[in-house]
Amino acid sequence: MKPQTKYARSGDVHIAYQVVGDGPVDFIHVPGWISHLDHYWENPRIAAFYRRLASFTRLILFDKRGTGLSDRGGPTPTLEQRMDDVRAVMDAVGSEKAVIWGVSEGAAMSILFAATYPERTTALVIYGGSARFAWAPDYPWGRTAEELESRLAALHTTWGTGAGAVRMNPSLARDEAYREWAAQNERTAASPGAVAALLRMNSAIDARHVLAAVRVPTLVLHRRDDPTVNIEHGRYAARHIPGAKYVELDGADHGWAVNSEQIIGEIEEFLTGARRPSEIDRVLATVLFTDIVGATTKAVELGDRQWRETLDAHHAVVREELRRFRGREIDTAGDGFLAAFDGPARAIHAATSIRERVKELDVSVRAGLHTGECEVIGPKLAGIAIHIGARVASLAAPGEVLVSSTVKDLVAGSGLRFSDRGVHELKGVPGTWHLYSVDMDG
Repeated sequence: MKPQTKYARSGDVHIAYQVVGDGPVDFIHVPGWISHLDHYWENPRIAAFYRRLASFTRLILFDKRGTGLSDRGGPTPTLEQRMDDVRAVMDAVGSEKAVIWGVSEGAAMSILFAATYPERTTALVIYGGSARFAWAPDYPWGRTAEELESRLAALHTTWGTGAGAVRMNPSLARDEAYREWAAQNERTAASPGAVAALLRMNSAIDARHVLAAVRVPTLVLHRRDDPTVNIEHGRYAARHIPGAKYVELDGADHGWAVNSEQIIGEIEEFLTGARRPSEIDRVLATVLFTDIVGATTKAVELGDRQWRETLDAHHAVVREELRRFRGREIDTAGDGFLAAFDGPARAIHAATSIRERVKELDVSVRAGLHTGECEVIGPKLAGIAIHIGARVASLAAPGEVLVSSTVKDLVAGSGLRFSDRGVHELKGVPGTWHLYSVDMDG
């Protein structure tokens, strides 16, 4: 459940903020380029990351002025104004002192805040950030003027498509759900003009001379192959902040909520002196997708009230069969279900049983199954296996239970019988896939 959004007054500007958890230390997330408080919670990776942070902190989130749910418009804010906004949020939530977590573009302001207000800063944490983004003779890994102009030009055609977010997080390049979320996040968080102004402002900032003035405990985290902010930015900041702890992380993603357990572990250990054992974040599962065939046509035929009754009865049948065959409901959208099983045979039996039982409701379902390694994100599952399962289901005919060859091979000896449905290309999934239909009497 999303936390309540409230507003702090910073001069004449309203800054949107949220508070999660009640841990012993206040922890303020200073976002990077753009953010949107409510839409962030729609991303299961971010939601899981926030819940994990809130398990040992009081997590304070906010949208920078000009972005997200905070007031839009007006001139591009200065670092001084943005520091005022952080203090306004702290005052609004009754926080006298907090850990300042500066991410990417938010790092420079966080560095300045920690040096200017040490009495209000418990510690400083920087992830994927920099004190300066632009190239200089003594800073050769910075972005050149030509690179900046090229990026600004691309904004006009790519903003709102999620393409930039995918480039920053190559491990999610084939994750269509992430791309759709990222595209919507861009559109809801800021306009292309506002983003362009932020880019120009960031390129003019140079907080390197402030680094030596930071006197609070500092943790600098940076991914070794970060495609957006070169690793040398993190190394430079760590070398010049007195006593800073520096940790290079494996990976080639810029996003802090991607493969994030190591990031959270380092933060938890830095703040508490210990970290919990790593949570299991990947598991082998058989995923089952089902949906009602011709749902829209059926809804029009029955009318709203009768369709709602039919849909409720359908959901009850599906959930009863999931319990019967030890399946776990992962998600429900309209007339469709996503479920996971720890055994492929049970998943097939659940699918065929659902198919037969819903005939009593005068509806037909299609189902698709695939077995593969899934990423565990709180109560949800993600990853390429989910997308394969969805694509398999989309190719199933009315009343058909269609499975990948992986599923078929794993149930050898179970007595289940299949019909060959040939080799197919699955949209957004590399390679070709051999699919099989579960025989009606199987």
